[in-house]
Amino acid sequence: MSFNEAPIKAGFGKRVHAWLLARCGARYERLVAERKRALFANLSGDILEIGPGAGPNLVYYPSGCRWIGVEPNLFMHPYLRQAAVRAGVAIDIRTIVAEKLPAENQSMDAVVSTLVLCSVRDLETVLREIRRVLKPGGRFVFLEHVAAPAGTRLRRVQRLICPVWKRVADGCHPDRETGPAIERAGFARVQYDSFRLPLGPVSTQIAGWAIK
Repeated sequence: MSFNEAPIKAGFGKRVHAWLLARCGARYERLVAERKRALFANLSGDILEIGPGAGPNLVYYPSGCRWIGVEPNLFMHPYLRQAAVRAGVAIDIRTIVAEKLPAENQSMDAVVSTLVLCSVRDLETVLREIRRVLKPGGRFVFLEHVAAPAGTRLRRVQRLICPVWKRVADGCHPDRETGPAIERAGFARVQYDSFRLPLGPVSTQIAGWAIK
């Protein structure tokens, strides 16, 4: 998902990106299903998801929650609505960037981000926005691909391909140090696991939560 423009201009690239995510994300979802079930298990109330894409996370939300999705790619919206019908979840889609979350201060019980922070334009601003909208004690849940450890061959590959990767993957940075950024963002508590998946340059991933 890309958060580089608002309003988002319709274009062939974004249409193709939406189609690919909707059609080709099944393998990834199988790989992370158990982690997602654990991460989403305690969510309830007012939930804001950043970059829901084609809606793979909707099946994990509890019944009765109030869900707002920030998805600037208009071509994602039909897939997202279809997923909502299948999951039986009422959704409220907002076409806006993550740097300006559509919620009042301290109004959300949880904020969710999966495979999104790699592509936001200003990561620090997005994390400040997440803290702003969370209620005291609210939870930020995340699952993201991140930079490989410094000095490794994979890290060198990620850095080398980043300029081209950003262009073909709708703004995605394969070498973004998202974990340390979350740790510096001022949350009261941060906990996450690092793991690897068979996904080439985006194989290094983190999954966890942060409490305001």
